[in-house]
Amino acid sequence: MKNVIVGQSGGPTSVINSSLLGVYQTAKERGADIVYGMVHGIRGLLDEDVIDLSTEIRNELDMDLLKRTPSSFLGSCRYKLPDLEGNEDTYEKIFAILKKLEIYAFFYIGGNDSMDTIKKLSDYGKQVKSPIRFMGVPKTIDNDLMITDHTPGFGSAAKYIAATMKEVIRDGLVYDYPVVSVVEVMGRNAGWLTSAAALAKGDDCEGVDMIFLPERVFDVEYFLKKVGELLKENRSIVIAVSEGVKVADGRYVCELADHVDYVDMFGHKQLAGTARYLAGEVAKKYGCKTRAIELSSLQRCAAHVMARVDMTEAFNAGGAAVKYAFDPDPESKTGEGMTGMVVTLKRVLDDPYICITEPADVHEIANIEKKVPQEWITKDGTNVTDDLVHYIHPLIQAEIIPLWVNGLPHHIKRGHTD
Repeated sequence: MKNVIVGQSGGPTSVINSSLLGVYQTAKERGADIVYGMVHGIRGLLDEDVIDLSTEIRNELDMDLLKRTPSSFLGSCRYKLPDLEGNEDTYEKIFAILKKLEIYAFFYIGGNDSMDTIKKLSDYGKQVKSPIRFMGVPKTIDNDLMITDHTPGFGSAAKYIAATMKEVIRDGLVYDYPVVSVVEVMGRNAGWLTSAAALAKGDDCEGVDMIFLPERVFDVEYFLKKVGELLKENRSIVIAVSEGVKVADGRYVCELADHVDYVDMFGHKQLAGTARYLAGEVAKKYGCKTRAIELSSLQRCAAHVMARVDMTEAFNAGGAAVKYAFDPDPESKTGEGMTGMVVTLKRVLDDPYICITEPADVHEIANIEKKVPQEWITKDGTNVTDDLVHYIHPLIQAEIIPLWVNGLPHHIKRGHTD
């Protein structure tokens, strides 16, 4: 008998539940007796708040709904496991719970901070010679994990950003007077998602006028100067800006106007207000109509424009994690599967687009951020290059149709009944 357990952590995405389904289905196919779900991630496990997923995923309809339901079905957390030294009691408690549940393999679906959890648990497991396998399944709309070509969740969020930008551009052009729209996109230290705004440009769309990423220092005066130049030529201006852009002294732009109080367990400040501040500065300097558009959580839960490519890769990543944990590791003499690894996506071809999965050591991924390469940002820092557009383009392809009920997409939730 091989019981397994799976959890979801960090910010949700449109396709994180496809990875959950990939773990569940593949584990069942590989002979797992019980697939447990941690309610609210590792925090829930510490509270022994776990469920048997077979009581929630009961038939094909549940599976179809789960793939089409955004956000984390099991609930999430932002809980940082303490360092091992001096906190052995926390790890002893976790491993005692896992032993009681007769867990063979532990799967965690998440981003950078979640991979830190896999690193610490697998390191402790090796130290105490535990047979439990620990595997990370990548997830983040930020697309900032190392080694993997891209992360599940990014493609659907990028599709939403590009589609939304096209609509914002069309809206701004209806007026016969100048309008400057500043659209704030998620991205604390990496600008991958904001870069997706560049995909709006095409035969049917003028495209955004400027894109600003956190990979470059943000100069407010330079920004205002460029807006002024655009106002001389254009009636409507649309600008995409990452929430995490910083000025030369290291402050976030949003801190120039508002004090940021909330800081999570990982030391991340809550960022909001960048677009509002910049739109206000433009209005003061040029006296024109401005709009500050803060997409906030909309960009990570817009399953109605989910990319089928993204959903398929998310499912495959979950399934691959199980295969790596269950199949004998060729580099091990124990006959056990892999542990302390993360599933990565490897792009084999662009045209036609082909992507496969490969395992990578969690120590090469956890707590390291992958930034947008400088050569993919224009020299003046106000846009991105065609290379970046070509990189993102295959990831937003194809659609998955929601199951519509009473005119709205239908979702699944824990504790649902027929």
